[in-house]
Amino acid sequence: MTAQTAAKPTAIPQTPFLPQAKPESLGLSTLRLQRMSDAFKREIDKGTLPGATVLVARRGQIGWFEALGRQSPAAAAPMAGNSIFRIFSMTKPIVSVGIMMLIEDGHFLLGDPVAKFIPEFAGQKVGVENNGKLDLVPLRRQMTIQDLLRHTSGITYDHTGNGLVQQLYQQSRLRSRKISNAEHAALVASMPLMSQPGAEWNYSRSTDILGRVIEVVSGKSLSAFLTERILAPLQMAETAFHTGEENAGRLAEPFPTDPWTGDKVQFFNMLEKPVMESGGGGLLSTTMDYARFSQMLLGGGTLDGNRIIGRKTLDLMASDHLGPGVRVDSPLMPAGHGFGLGFAVRTARGMAPFPGSVGQYFWSGMAGTFFWVDPVEDLFAVFMMQGPGQREYIRNMLRNGVYAALE
Repeated sequence: MTAQTAAKPTAIPQTPFLPQAKPESLGLSTLRLQRMSDAFKREIDKGTLPGATVLVARRGQIGWFEALGRQSPAAAAPMAGNSIFRIFSMTKPIVSVGIMMLIEDGHFLLGDPVAKFIPEFAGQKVGVENNGKLDLVPLRRQMTIQDLLRHTSGITYDHTGNGLVQQLYQQSRLRSRKISNAEHAALVASMPLMSQPGAEWNYSRSTDILGRVIEVVSGKSLSAFLTERILAPLQMAETAFHTGEENAGRLAEPFPTDPWTGDKVQFFNMLEKPVMESGGGGLLSTTMDYARFSQMLLGGGTLDGNRIIGRKTLDLMASDHLGPGVRVDSPLMPAGHGFGLGFAVRTARGMAPFPGSVGQYFWSGMAGTFFWVDPVEDLFAVFMMQGPGQREYIRNMLRNGVYAALE
């Protein structure tokens, strides 16, 4: 670790640190990790991003944890190990684990129709574009819980394209943080699907719908369920849908305009409690909190003697659920990868333009947060920043740097 390392046991009193060790004792090269760190410092000096944290762990121990640059471009405070970030879609793996816990508890099956829990989905149609108009055609089969988990539901996002169905999303109140999860699900159900369930991989609001399923089945709010079953057992005390005023000095913020495109960057206020608890993208977290979640995954579903999810259930989640029968045409899905139940999964040694291992799984957030778990190397990494336009570039730098450090 370097002099700028923020990982001191007193930095985050609410969140226990994972054990730490010298990189070499974990089969990691300090010299090469330092080179990776230097590369991020160069990007910060160039004005690519305000600051970042990077954590690399192997064999159950942290080998590298560093905070670089500034927490916010508008203030002088340095980035810290306990800075708080909007993790956006890194909410999805947590909610997906929650759904699978309910399946383990016997509340429903992966193949159950979504309409069993949210009746509004029973009457959906598929919107087929025809000469600038939408033809509504019947479903060939019902959308299932598995479809929601693997993004083959036919649901979409308003920002992943500009088709006629996506335009309907754009004109609706779906982006509002002032509607409930129930209202959000009913709105999605009132609109046509992009494709037949099971036919295509479309990144989507599916995990928001899973959040609503959790509420219906558990009888609790999504935040209450996640806290009781996942966050509290893992001691992820800093992970929630908003944070208090006492933490205002710990919030990581982006540049107001993207340094590469000049586009305005505007994210939600982390101090404001939303009505909608977005299972697809609403959580805030810290680097160490998400590291504890990642270590639980790498540990086969357990951390500190607490089993969160069954070993074989997690194995199912981290397997490809698309196969050759599902059409995938998205820049969000790298070559040589498929998608499991909440994560992208590497299926080929080659093809992707970055190193890794077959069987590793990951996901990320639109503001730049990123994590992956590599069971082959007994390794995980967590990276946090708030730089949306630079996320893919920086993520691949991180992958290159971490894998270069393996001895």
